[in-house]
Amino acid sequence: MSIKILVADDHEVVRSGLKSLLQGTDIKIIAEAASGSAAVRLTEKHDPDVVLLDVRMSEGDGLTALGRIKLDRPDQAVLMWSAFDNPAYVARAVALGANGYILKSATRQHLIDAIKTAATGHTIWSREELRRVTGALATPRLSNDAEVPLTQRESEVLRHLAMGATNKEIATALHISYETVKEHVQHILRKIGVTDRTQAAIWAVRKSIV
Repeated sequence: MSIKILVADDHEVVRSGLKSLLQGTDIKIIAEAASGSAAVRLTEKHDPDVVLLDVRMSEGDGLTALGRIKLDRPDQAVLMWSAFDNPAYVARAVALGANGYILKSATRQHLIDAIKTAATGHTIWSREELRRVTGALATPRLSNDAEVPLTQRESEVLRHLAMGATNKEIATALHISYETVKEHVQHILRKIGVTDRTQAAIWAVRKSIV
């Protein structure tokens, strides 16, 4: 029996590539979407076994679509699919009930195995991924609603950090030195009471900074 999937990605070449990748398997693409809103609509229309949902799309992001899909169809299997290994995205995917998070650099076999696992209702989250996210979510300061006095520049740095940018990329984007970025990151971690960038990214998501 074939596995029916819906693929949501705003790049046609990626969707075409997936079709070629899945040829010869028992996985069949029954619908395609180029935006988050279309993914929500087509999931309801086609009732796929698994939704493969790109995280960042030009018209509506995949994580918002994930939340909407799960609200109406809590048992729907959804795999997030992204080029970005971003801890904030992973944390949101876990929190919203995704079955897993697959990088676009993953092997063909890993993708096929993930789809088959999700189709059975199971998740593909590794212990390391869950430990990283749940450990960050459990950090006491993260649940504290007290205001943290970040400067405007620190807020800008944190926003870029939460989107997965490296210190070098942040320095280039904000036209400041690499060393200055490092200092800002250290100040941010100390102010919000966390110990690493993953926790800082999750804090930023909770505070709606990203």
